[in-house]
Amino acid sequence: MPAKRLDHHSLAVRLAMIVLGVCALLFGAALAYNYMASRAIIVEQAEENSRTLGREVANHIAAQLRPVEQVVRNIALALEDASLTSGEVTSLAQRVVQSNDDIFAMAIAFEPFGMDQDRLFFAPYCHRTDNGVRVTELGGPDYRYFYKDWYQLPRELNGPVWTEPYFDSGGGGVMMTTYAAPFYRLHHGQRRFAGVVTADIPLSWMQRMARGTKLYDTGYTFLISRNGTFIHHPLKALMLNHTIFSLAEERGDTELWNVGRDMTEGGTAFLERVSVKGGVESFLFYTPLHVGGWSLGMLFPRDEVLQKATTLSRNLLLMGALGFLLLAGAVLWAAGGVTRPLRRLSAAAREIAGGNLDAAVPPPARRDEVGELAEAFDHMRGSLRQHMRELRETTAQKERIESELRIARDIQMGILPKLFPAFPEHEEFDVFASIEPAKAVGGDLYDFFFIDDRHFCFLVGDVSDKGVPAAFFMAVTKTLLKAVAPRSGGPADILEKVNNDLAEENDSCMFVTLFLGILDIDTGEVRYANAGHNPPMLLRDRRARLVPPMNEPMAGAMPGMTYTERSMTLRAGDVLFLYTDGVTEAMDHDQGLFSEERLRELLASMEDTGVQRVVAEVDLAIKHFTGGASQSDDITMLALQYKGSGR
Repeated sequence: MPAKRLDHHSLAVRLAMIVLGVCALLFGAALAYNYMASRAIIVEQAEENSRTLGREVANHIAAQLRPVEQVVRNIALALEDASLTSGEVTSLAQRVVQSNDDIFAMAIAFEPFGMDQDRLFFAPYCHRTDNGVRVTELGGPDYRYFYKDWYQLPRELNGPVWTEPYFDSGGGGVMMTTYAAPFYRLHHGQRRFAGVVTADIPLSWMQRMARGTKLYDTGYTFLISRNGTFIHHPLKALMLNHTIFSLAEERGDTELWNVGRDMTEGGTAFLERVSVKGGVESFLFYTPLHVGGWSLGMLFPRDEVLQKATTLSRNLLLMGALGFLLLAGAVLWAAGGVTRPLRRLSAAAREIAGGNLDAAVPPPARRDEVGELAEAFDHMRGSLRQHMRELRETTAQKERIESELRIARDIQMGILPKLFPAFPEHEEFDVFASIEPAKAVGGDLYDFFFIDDRHFCFLVGDVSDKGVPAAFFMAVTKTLLKAVAPRSGGPADILEKVNNDLAEENDSCMFVTLFLGILDIDTGEVRYANAGHNPPMLLRDRRARLVPPMNEPMAGAMPGMTYTERSMTLRAGDVLFLYTDGVTEAMDHDQGLFSEERLRELLASMEDTGVQRVVAEVDLAIKHFTGGASQSDDITMLALQYKGSGR
């Protein structure tokens, strides 16, 4: 037999794939661990570098602005001297601007009539021009400075504040911010608010510092104010025109909004997010500045941070791929030599599987596992011949049994009344019943018949077993009931006689539960007895209730049992619904039960209480509940509706 080339279904290939798969898994795990460990170290280093650089920038900005804060606070203390004249106040502000290069302008704004009782406004404003320091008056009908934020905030907060950055077109066309501090004077021994000292600070130096501060090749920094306004950003359109919150709303970026909230609350964090500029995956570090409630953010692309780890992993991957190819060739060569005898044995096995049980099995070339397998195949071939003969015999016997069961089912169903309407000539009542055995034949039964012209007997029962034995017991029970009923005094007497007959020589200890009633079609009175069966449901006035249970023993288990007879009177339109426990114990795929309560609610909800409709709706509800799950018990139902006497 010619040697068959290896294909992807061969054992050699599968052995090679298992070995190579394990090797690839181990190599992949090592590569992944190396990458993750390298990544963690690099990211940790990047975070530490960004924290260090952020602290340096924050300290440098604080070093530039704190002297300005100190100057303004000193002027505020000096202004508590009420003896200073308006000229001295103006001269003081002018000298401060001249001697501090970081201050572009200073204003000393007094409360209305605070400097002079005849002047509503007094707010000398000293600012730099190309020709030196110029002094102007801020206050006037068109500029009531004491309503402005830079005046109101320090007054209400009783302390100095940094204002939101703004663009000053008259101050050299640069971005500025203002530091404002309140000053106070004694009035009748009490310290009262007297005005505000402000210093206008250009922020161009801070923007230059931010532009020059970055990590890696394309990283960048940004600054926001305490309210989230962009003071600096590489996208110039954002500066003073957007807050970090408005940008987040515009982009629908909840994470950016949360970052902005944390930054304005003075938080510090290092996290991953997509950059606004360029939209690339990046690392973000932010930290508060020590003045103004502002915050510094530093953002740098993730790919640049992880470039070394990526390069190292790529080189390891190439080396591993080369080694993997060499290992694959060696494993395939070795596996092919081991599996060659198996391929010859496989060809013989296919012939046997095709039905040729006379096909020759290759003789074992050596006494190893493959040789033992060849002997086992030869033994299997002989066993298959014997099995096929036995299978044909068993199949024929099974078909014969199934045929007999089908005949038994037809016989069993034939002895139950199934022609409906059963008594069309009687308008006093209507009756309908159905049965669905859990096996080919079952042990449930129902029956109804007239005892005389006026009394109609109806019943439902459930034999204790299933299958053929239960079917025989059911047939005997039905025959006895119909034979005994006309010669008995009532339902209890019928059950007692049937119980004694069934218990006689009952070596199998089978029993049956029965509910039996006798309807007087003229009066609607129902006399009934119950041998351990489910109590029926009474449908009346769109309500369903259980007929009170009687808790009496089942029939057929022991002779000498006595039963109680009770009665009730049906009104016109009332429906009596009898059923076996296969109804309430029908199970869905999760082993949940249909239940008596669900049956009660279903019956009460029916608008059409015709007997055939009632049985059909309950049957449909059970099938919908079980969802096709196989049932372990027979399902039998009987509905009797009393329509009233026509006499």
